[in-house]
Amino acid sequence: MAVTRLKRKDRYNKTVSRLEVKTLKLATNLELGSRSKQSTKDQLAKNNAVLAQLEAKA
Repeated sequence: MAVTRLKRKDRYNKTVSRLEVKTLKLATNLELGSRSKQSTKDQLAKNNAVLAQLEAKA
């Protein structure tokens, strides 16, 4: 089967939808008591703990 080139509108939609998915994956909606509760072993949590220690010293 030959590969068909997407029309401009379809290429644009493909790019936009890909970027939307990427944005949604990066977004962190952490709600209290939900299944998406942030892990304490998470690198972000570790970084926040170190920053909190540094702020306490200052």
